Amino acid sequence: MKNTIQDLLRRCTFPDRPVVCAVSGGPDSIALLALACSAGLDTTAIHVDHGIREGSYKEAEVVASAAERFGARFQSLKVQVEKGSNLEERARQARYGVLPEDVLTGHTADDQAETILLALLRGSAWHGLSGMEPSAQRPILQLRRAETVDLCVSLDISIVSDPSNNDPHFRRNRIRHEVLPLLNDIADRDLVPILSRQAELLRSGAQYISSQAEKIDPTDSQALIGAPTILSREAIRNWIWKTRKDDHPPDLATIDRVLDVAYLRAVATEIGNGWRVARTDRILRIEKPEAI
Repeated sequence: MKNTIQDLLRRCTFPDRPVVCAVSGGPDSIALLALACSAGLDTTAIHVDHGIREGSYKEAEVVASAAERFGARFQSLKVQVEKGSNLEERARQARYGVLPEDVLTGHTADDQAETILLALLRGSAWHGLSGMEPSAQRPILQLRRAETVDLCVSLDISIVSDPSNNDPHFRRNRIRHEVLPLLNDIADRDLVPILSRQAELLRSGAQYISSQAEKIDPTDSQALIGAPTILSREAIRNWIWKTRKDDHPPDLATIDRVLDVAYLRAVATEIGNGWRVARTDRILRIEKPEAI
């Protein structure tokens, strides 16, 4: 093995408390489980069966076996996800809907790089390009996918091979198997560490912008007009996102339409899914869809 478990643990950020690990049975989550137990933590492994693939119950058996080997408790949960469009996102939402809020996940530095590139394709700004926030809930975010695979091989432990990870219909898979290898070839170096460092810089900038934007009342058109545009946009972004409780914040085009309302260039504007921002005199408000 290229790195010992202790070498890997030095780069992990496990919390000092009992932990629950989301374990699909793939190398990243199995490595998460092995490392949590090696750190001496009181660990529970939870496997969520989406019922999407035939025989998926066997994956739970792999996780149960790993949990027993490492001395962790095991729990199996089932959710129902119907096949159809946006399957990956709906499965993710269903999974997190049954997992504890403080669950630990096996995201790696490679996942971080893919997330950043996906955000770039969506046209995300500071926050999206900052990637996933490093935290105790993502304790192996500094490890590489190759290292988690190597750990599982060295421990001679069974892992689940999810065929959907190679399905080109999922955009993340094309980033993983096509885009990143091509970019590495063009740059003649491994871009994952570089993208991770860029995310840290952007995250720092995003945090500063957010702290300054909190001083602005997004319902006050005069306050929005008087502030630098970058701060006005951030204030509007956070206002809409917190009010609607969406998975993703509004895009730039939506935010700029709201700015048009603040600048008295429009009386109201749609902000998606029946929601709208309207203005009376110089005060803005968010209006819910009638059905809500």
